[in-house]
Amino acid sequence: MAALFLGMNASAARMDMVDVSNNNGYMSTAEYVSMRNEFGVKAVTVKISEGGTYKDPYAASNIANVQAAGLYINGYHFARYATKAQAIAEADFAGQTAKAAGLPVGAVLATDVESQEANNQSKATNDRNNAAFMNEIQKFGYRTDIYTSGSWANNKMTIKGRTGWIASYPYVVSGKNWYSTNHAWQWSSTAKFRISYGGFDVSQLNSTYYTADQKSTVKPTDKDAVKDNNKEANKNTSKPSTTAKWVKETKTYTLKTAVKLRTGASTSSNAITILPAGTTVKTDQAIIQGGYRWVRQPRFNGYGYLATGPASNTLEYVKSGATHMYYTVKSGDSWWSIAQRNGLSMTTLASQNGKTIYTTIYPGQRLVVR
Repeated sequence: MAALFLGMNASAARMDMVDVSNNNGYMSTAEYVSMRNEFGVKAVTVKISEGGTYKDPYAASNIANVQAAGLYINGYHFARYATKAQAIAEADFAGQTAKAAGLPVGAVLATDVESQEANNQSKATNDRNNAAFMNEIQKFGYRTDIYTSGSWANNKMTIKGRTGWIASYPYVVSGKNWYSTNHAWQWSSTAKFRISYGGFDVSQLNSTYYTADQKSTVKPTDKDAVKDNNKEANKNTSKPSTTAKWVKETKTYTLKTAVKLRTGASTSSNAITILPAGTTVKTDQAIIQGGYRWVRQPRFNGYGYLATGPASNTLEYVKSGATHMYYTVKSGDSWWSIAQRNGLSMTTLASQNGKTIYTTIYPGQRLVVR
């Protein structure tokens, strides 16, 4: 059965789906019930596995508690593959892990493609690897999809129309209806829920694909709360200055993540190239505008422009020569526990270390905490 695409109201992005992992810690049935009744959540996608060896320790409890709360359940695998053989091996591992954790046949088991391994490959190689993974996953009785960022979609890999779960976070959410021809649009990674700790990834569903290929039968019990909470989630309390000006800045940054170098200081400007993580960039000017902090890079034939981070965390994508405090990861640590001890959000902690909250951390690893 083909997924039905839904008519969308572009006045506010909805919190139709939440994705969770070990970084969120143990999630109770009561928390998922609250998400359903007070925020309008219909589906939850839980992390199953990563690479060829990591099994999310909370996958089984998340699956059981989501189902007990009466929500649609799906899973995802964080991809580390760089070859077709690795993609097939990871799919077999993910499928077996999902079965053991109790993910029901017919659920979506998406491949989350945003790793450095994928960034190092060509578009053609990523397409081949993703296809191999998804073909193999179907042997376990699961439906498939690709999760990736808006900047990677159809640049680092092909995302066909009426497929895909795309992450892209607008500075002002209200009134936006991005990626409406894809199955899902993840529009925030910092959503708050009343009885749950920390920030969560939330997505608007544009089709029935993640609700078992049928129109959702999940109904909230407090529609007024859903309306109010959705309105609150769409707000952005940080506003760009109306008198922003370029200022002189002679600095050298090292990118913590891949960043697009553009022809102008705007996300709508054409991309010159994608600078990979680890690239050193020398700048001569900076400005905060359009929801981001931009810097200008002198080039042999003019200038290039790149964002060092959103206005709410202006150096999120880069590191400079500042002195840092480090924490050495111990057995049993998680992004959540380390962030909590240091007064940070998991997203901030991960990003200032050049990683995502889905990246596995290991004992002995040093993380920047200040």
